[in-house]
Amino acid sequence: MAETELIFITGGVRSGKSAFAEQQLQSLAKAYQAQRLIYVATGVAFDDEMKKRIARHKLDRKKQKQNWVTVEQPTNLQQLLLMIQKGDVVLWDCVTTWLTNEFYEGFETGICNWQQPLKLTERIAEMKKTILTLRAMQIPLVIVSNEVLDEPISKFTEVKLFQKYLGQLHQWFVQQATIAIEMEYGYAHRWK
Repeated sequence: MAETELIFITGGVRSGKSAFAEQQLQSLAKAYQAQRLIYVATGVAFDDEMKKRIARHKLDRKKQKQNWVTVEQPTNLQQLLLMIQKGDVVLWDCVTTWLTNEFYEGFETGICNWQQPLKLTERIAEMKKTILTLRAMQIPLVIVSNEVLDEPISKFTEVKLFQKYLGQLHQWFVQQATIAIEMEYGYAHRWK
């Protein structure tokens, strides 16, 4: 059996990643004769700008007149396994936001996950296992992340740790990917 697609897309903020990812998922939906297009959203509307971005993305998908199902999953990605079924194609937007959410989970208690490396490592392992399980289920995936690693390594421990984890995740996703793309200025550069 041919390897199920995993398309990994990264790029800067507002580089056209999301629109391109949606196009890729629509192509996969046709190729795999998918019943549902699942949009896994990790963004949390903490402020007006984020509320507007989320609303715009939902409206964009609604205009496409396809069977999009939005699943809001800011943390604990393994819960997707209860919602995804054979015949689905999945777009996860985005890894960077998910990592940030996982990084700062527990903030209200005074101890964030980033301050508990074993907890964060456990969450990352659960996420990887979820991705591998979805692939074993023959679920085509499009995964989006932000490229924030072009900056020098930070002198701040918290930021440096985030850069380390995100860099490791990007490498892992590219290794897993059948296709790896970097978006710049609305153009796709295929690395793999």
